[in-house]
Amino acid sequence: MSRWLVPTLYIVFLLLPIYWLLNMSFKTTNEILGTFALIPLEFTLDNYIKIFTDPAWYRGYINSILYVVINTVISVSFALPAAYAFSRYRFLGDKHLFFWLLTNRMAPPAVFALPFFQLYAAIDLFDTHIAVALAHCLFNIPLAVWILEGFMSGVPKQLDEMAYIDGYSFPRFFVKIFMPAVASGIGVAAFFCFMYSWVEMLLSKTLTSVAAKSIAATMTRTASTAGYELGLLAAAGALTIIPGAIVIYFVRNYIARGFSLGRV
Repeated sequence: MSRWLVPTLYIVFLLLPIYWLLNMSFKTTNEILGTFALIPLEFTLDNYIKIFTDPAWYRGYINSILYVVINTVISVSFALPAAYAFSRYRFLGDKHLFFWLLTNRMAPPAVFALPFFQLYAAIDLFDTHIAVALAHCLFNIPLAVWILEGFMSGVPKQLDEMAYIDGYSFPRFFVKIFMPAVASGIGVAAFFCFMYSWVEMLLSKTLTSVAAKSIAATMTRTASTAGYELGLLAAAGALTIIPGAIVIYFVRNYIARGFSLGRV
């Protein structure tokens, strides 16, 4: 009995916050504050209707998806050759440089918020999607390099030598042979870049105002003099789970291999 009881309880424990978020999203703020019920007593779709009909809300999701996708593409594209260099070559200061890359991941975003704000304001990049995407590269490229280097180091160097003997140029070898060999690592790196960029709030809120305002920043609009619109906030939070779930679905096989083979 314990073979299925313990996993079941664990899964219920993990899903309970998500269920409660969905439960709140179909309630009014008055019901959330006034009663404690496992199901909505007065079921309402008004919270979701407002999100899908108010441009300020649904554009927040579009803006977030745009800069997150841009960041993921840039981060993985730059991390691939960098990780290959760290895995295949030895050069002066390589270990120190590799460690320095990781320290960028350790730094809190608040440290870089003001420098990025002043820089982007000076070069007219403030309130653009590319501004947030480039800011997130500071954290995601080191993470992607660290993950991919672990995968690439597991690929024998003989693969490179055999490709050169067969007449492959380096770009052709890298795209046609090497990248498929580390496809699991690319999937894992892309997943973590997407998720870190998707949930990051401070930089995305600081570097945008209207045109590229993220959903995380838009969700702060639920505060007013009367309090928080908890039902609307819950509905917005529930919808933010969907992009991450979609990404996990498409890279689920790569993630499984990544946890067993790579630096995850």
